Amino acid sequence: MAEAVFRAYSSITVEGRHLVPDGPLVVAANHFSHLDPVVVSLGVGRPIRFLAVDELYGNSRLFDRLILWLGTIPLTRVRIPLGALRTAMAELEAGGVVGLFPEGVRVWTWGEVDRPKRGAAWLARRTGASLLPVAVTGTDQAMGRGTARISPRPVFVT
Repeated sequence: MAEAVFRAYSSITVEGRHLVPDGPLVVAANHFSHLDPVVVSLGVGRPIRFLAVDELYGNSRLFDRLILWLGTIPLTRVRIPLGALRTAMAELEAGGVVGLFPEGVRVWTWGEVDRPKRGAAWLARRTGASLLPVAVTGTDQAMGRGTARISPRPVFVT
């Protein structure tokens, strides 16, 4: 359903979906926009539980309920996120998909990517899950950092 809604508003091109492995999977994608979790999920073609920093929660009860309903795993930046890691590992051990953005934040522009965090590789190695890199382009134009409106722009997922 999300794909139909997204396609009605904007165009999305997915390449390489046939390469997505079955079984437990850690998805590591670049991050420019609030749209990225939806776009990455559409690209992978499987439900994904994303690790989401706790800074996202607490600003809107509606948004909090929505992202928790979508299966996000709250992740603290203040200390070692043991609870989030245990939840992510349990999801992977059950054959599910966990997604994260290795930069740890949305970036403003191409080329401004911070040194990636090691969480995706750690989770994959620790659980034996496959690690899938995903590239997203166009979401920075559709709803970039610092904007609150979505503009109909083409989006690509590889």
